[in-house]
Amino acid sequence: MWHHLRPPLFLITGCGWLLASAGLGLALWLGIILGRPLSPMLRLVHVHGALVGGVAQIILGAMLTFIPTLLMTGKDRPESHPVLYLAINAGAVALITGFWLQNRTIIAIAGSVILLVFLNVFREAGRQARHSLNSPPLNLLFYGLALLSFFGGIGMGLAITMHWLPVTMLGQGRLAHLHLNVLGFVTLTIVGTMHNLFPTVLNAPLYSPRLARLTFFALPLGILGLVSGFLLSRVWVEIGAGIVLLGGTGLYAYNIVRTWLAAGRPRSAPVDHFLVATLFLVLTVIAGILVAVNGLAFPPKIPFGHLHLAAYTHLVFIGFMLQTIAGALSHLLPISLALRRVPSNKKRTPYLATLVGIMEQWRSVQVSALSLGTMGLLLVAALLWQYSLNSTPVLATAWTSAGLLAIGLLIFAMKVVRLLLCWPSLESAHHRSE
Repeated sequence: MWHHLRPPLFLITGCGWLLASAGLGLALWLGIILGRPLSPMLRLVHVHGALVGGVAQIILGAMLTFIPTLLMTGKDRPESHPVLYLAINAGAVALITGFWLQNRTIIAIAGSVILLVFLNVFREAGRQARHSLNSPPLNLLFYGLALLSFFGGIGMGLAITMHWLPVTMLGQGRLAHLHLNVLGFVTLTIVGTMHNLFPTVLNAPLYSPRLARLTFFALPLGILGLVSGFLLSRVWVEIGAGIVLLGGTGLYAYNIVRTWLAAGRPRSAPVDHFLVATLFLVLTVIAGILVAVNGLAFPPKIPFGHLHLAAYTHLVFIGFMLQTIAGALSHLLPISLALRRVPSNKKRTPYLATLVGIMEQWRSVQVSALSLGTMGLLLVAALLWQYSLNSTPVLATAWTSAGLLAIGLLIFAMKVVRLLLCWPSLESAHHRSE
C-alpha cells in the first residue's frame, strides 16, 4: 500500500481537509450571525485544520513534486513518501485534538512533528541542490525563504503554547505567529510556484523574469519589517512594511496579468482562479495597511471588532489561498491522475481531456460564487457600522454570502469526487483485476 502514498495523494487529502474546515467555518459564521456562537475552541480547530491539514499538506505535496523537477534530480528520488504523509496528517489530527482538549502538551508535540516534517523537506532540498548541476532557480529560493519563515512561525507558536513568552508579549507573539505562517510561508510558496505554474498553464513564457526577481526581494523584506513591527509594537513600522509588501504584490500582480494578456487572454478554471486570487492578494495588503492606519488612534476612529477581523482575514484565506489552491488542483489533479492511471502516452490524451472537461464544468459559477461570497463577508462587516447584528440587511447579506461560498465549495468538491471515480475503461478493468 505504501507505493500509493505519492504527492498527488497529499493534494487530494489536503483538499479534503480544506473542504471539511470550510464547512466548519461556515457553521461558525452562521452561529455568530444567529446569535448562537459555537465554542471558541472550534475556531482554532477550523483555522489549524485548514492551514495545517489543508494548505500545509498541499504545499508539502507540491514541494515533493516540484523541487526534484526544478533541480533535475528526480531520477533517483523515491516517488512514495509514507512517513511524511502519515506524519503530516497525524500532526494535524493531534494539533486540533490538543486545541479541543486545551492540552498544551499535545499541541506542542503535534507542532514539533509538523516542524520535523518540513525540516526533512528542507534538508533534502539542500542535499539535492548541492548535487544538482543546475543553479537553484528563483522558485526554489522562494521555497527556502518560505520554509525558514514556517520554522519561525512554528517556533513562535510553540513559545506561545508553552508560555515561554511574557504575558505582555502574547498579543504581539500571536500576530507574528500568524503572519510568519500565512504571509511568510503560504504566500511566498504560492508566489514562488505561480511564477512557474501560471506560465505552464498558459503554455506561454513569464512576462518578466526581472519583475519576478524584484518581487523576490520585496516580499521577504516587507514580511520581515511587518513581523518586526508587531514584536516591537511600532505601528509606523508595520505601515512602512505594508507599503513594501504592496509594492511587491503589485509587481507580482502586474507580471501575472501581463503574462495572461501576452498569452491571448485564455480562459479556464485554473486561469480564472489564479487571476481572481491575485486580485484578492493585492486587496488584502491594502486592507491590512488601512487596518494599521486605523490603529494609530486609540480608540480607533473606525470600530473594528471580531466580525471585521474575520472578514479581513478571509480575504486572504478564501480570496487568495483557497482560490489559488482550487486553481492549482484544477490543473494538477487531472494531469497527476492521468499519468498514474494510463501509462501509454497515446491512450492518455483522451482520458486527460475527459478529466480536464470535468474540472471545466460550471467554471464560471464556481469562481463567481467563491469570489462574491468572499466579498459578501466584507459587506457584512461594513453593514455592521450602520446596522445591528440582528437587522435584516446584515442577516440577508450574511446568509447570501454563506450560501454563495457553500455553492462554490460544493461544486468544487463534486468535481474532485468525479475525478477520483472517473477511471478509463481499460485501466479500470486492470485496476480491479489487481
